[in-house]
Amino acid sequence: MLRLVLFDIDGTLIHTDSAGIKAFAKVLEMQFKIPDGIAGVRFAGRTDTSLVREIFGLHGIEPTKEHFNIFFEQYALWLAHLLLESKGDIYPGVWRFIYELQHLPEPPLLGLLTGNIRLGAEIKLRHFNLWDFFTTGAFGDDHEDRRAIAAIAQARGERILDRRLAGDEVLVIGDTPRDVDCAKAIGAKCLAVATGDSTVAELQAHQPTWAVTSLEKVRAKEIYRL
Repeated sequence: MLRLVLFDIDGTLIHTDSAGIKAFAKVLEMQFKIPDGIAGVRFAGRTDTSLVREIFGLHGIEPTKEHFNIFFEQYALWLAHLLLESKGDIYPGVWRFIYELQHLPEPPLLGLLTGNIRLGAEIKLRHFNLWDFFTTGAFGDDHEDRRAIAAIAQARGERILDRRLAGDEVLVIGDTPRDVDCAKAIGAKCLAVATGDSTVAELQAHQPTWAVTSLEKVRAKEIYRL
C-alpha cells in the first residue's frame, strides 16, 4: 500500500511556457552580461544547481557560493515576473489524481521530488494553486544529484510518518528517464507520464512500474495497493 507519493513538477504537474528556462536566460543576460547564455544546455530532468554549475563552467564564471546566491536570488525574481506573462497550465488529470489520492481509505503523504530549488518550486506551484497540497519534499538546493534528492525526500517522509518505508510503499511520479532512475535508486515504484518531452515508448525503455500518456489515464485506486 502506498504511504508516500512524490511528484516531479515541470512536465509532470505543470508546464510554465518555459518560464523557468527564460528566467535562467534573463539572469545570465542582465546580471552576468551573457546573452544567449543557455544555448545548448539541456534542462529536462536536471537539477537547478547542476544546471547553474554547468552554465558557470561554460562561461568561465567561478562557481562560488556568492555567485550561486546571486544567480538564484535574481532567478526567483525573474521567475515570478515571467510566470505572470506565461501561458502555462496544469496538466490534464492532475487535479483529479490528487483528489483521488486524498480520498483513499488511508491517504498517502504527498510530497515533491524536484530539481527546482525550493523557492522556485513554491513560486511555480503557488502560481497554479498547487503548493499547499504537498506536505514534504526535496529540492534542487538540497543536492545536485537527483538520486540523492530522492533519498532525502523519502527520509523526510519517513520522519513525518514516524516509520521506515519499504520501497513498494513509495511512488515517484515524473516525466523523464531521470525520474525513473531516481525512483529505482531508492527502490520505489515509478509512474512515468509522457506529458513532458519524453514519449511513452522512451519512458518504457527505462522500465518504470507504469508508463502512461498523462495522469488522465490512471486512477489512484488502481495503483494504491499494487
